[in-house]
Amino acid sequence: MKHPLRRLARALAALALIVVLAAPAALAQEISIGMLADLSGPTADVSTPYASGLRDGAKYINEAGLLGAAKLKFTLVDYAYNAQQALSAYKKFTSQDNILFLQGWGTQDTEALTQFVTKDKIPTISASYSAHLTDPSKAPYNFFIAADYSTQVRAALKYFKDNWKESRAPKLALMYPNVPYGLASIPPAKEYAKELGFELVGEEIVDLKAMDATAQLLRLAKAAPDFTWIGGTTQSTAVILKDAQKLNLKTQFFTNIWGADENLPPLAGPAAEGVISLQAAVAYGQDVPGMKAIEKLTGGKPQMTHYVRGFASMLVMAEGIKRAQAKGKLGGEEIKAALETLRDFDPMGLTAPISYFPDDHRPNMTAYLYVFKGGKMELLAKQSLERKKEWLGK
Repeated sequence: MKHPLRRLARALAALALIVVLAAPAALAQEISIGMLADLSGPTADVSTPYASGLRDGAKYINEAGLLGAAKLKFTLVDYAYNAQQALSAYKKFTSQDNILFLQGWGTQDTEALTQFVTKDKIPTISASYSAHLTDPSKAPYNFFIAADYSTQVRAALKYFKDNWKESRAPKLALMYPNVPYGLASIPPAKEYAKELGFELVGEEIVDLKAMDATAQLLRLAKAAPDFTWIGGTTQSTAVILKDAQKLNLKTQFFTNIWGADENLPPLAGPAAEGVISLQAAVAYGQDVPGMKAIEKLTGGKPQMTHYVRGFASMLVMAEGIKRAQAKGKLGGEEIKAALETLRDFDPMGLTAPISYFPDDHRPNMTAYLYVFKGGKMELLAKQSLERKKEWLGK
């Protein structure tokens, strides 16, 4: 009887090994995530709080058990806004850390990595909201959770035109850095402004690290724009606003999503008053379910709006992973497909509802317009646009 028992034992052991080897990754107890952040480069002022939101989002997901028994393990790399360093970090993520998902950062590096994440089937949520990344035929593994830059600027122009009271055409000027992030929304802004009846009266380049914008503003002052778009980050916006105040330039400044935040009033002082900032998340302290979790994690210490978006990005990622787990297999291809089933997914009220489609990765068509009053960001309006097919990827 011994031999048959040994054979049975060996057979059971072999079967167990086969089961382990063939087990779907959904049973994995540790899910590796790569994170890219600029903690020391030209966009560190806005990337640092966003990265904190990512980290706290991972902590919340693990502690709340959103992925069942599985836990997120993340590796965060400061690539200093250098695309080559981002590529090196990505190679380590895939060759050593075996990441299943990438949380990316800037436009230049995200677009540079698109071909790699597509080849490796690594779903990616970036903090670049470039419209180029929303067309799955060109960037099938790229996602993000805010309306793209083009949609945001179109939403602002629509809001301004709808509230324009004068009979003449409103005059528009554009100020932005000569980098992929700064340039991304300029063509759609010009095109839609023309369609709405704006007159484009000026266009100026202001570097992300600019210390002075007097020359550019003097040229704009002659054109007397009613509205001036700023497409940089908070620090360069503060420089522009302070110099505009010195020159007594009267225009309605409005900024891209990274162009203004809770740090603007301390940096720009009274010059920040009345500036409109486009955003895609609620401000800290607003009464939504997700804010309760954030307040608990941060001990009630106020966080910037970029932090809130980082946190929401992790919730959306977790929802994709959870849906793939439920299907019984957890790979990049399965998570991508799961994300594309999201319809009006609510990340605990922190952003507008999120929907992705196999042929359209625009998360929504809604921009929040905040206005700075008394040194604080106050919600001015929510502007939603039609999901037009001809705007996809542009």
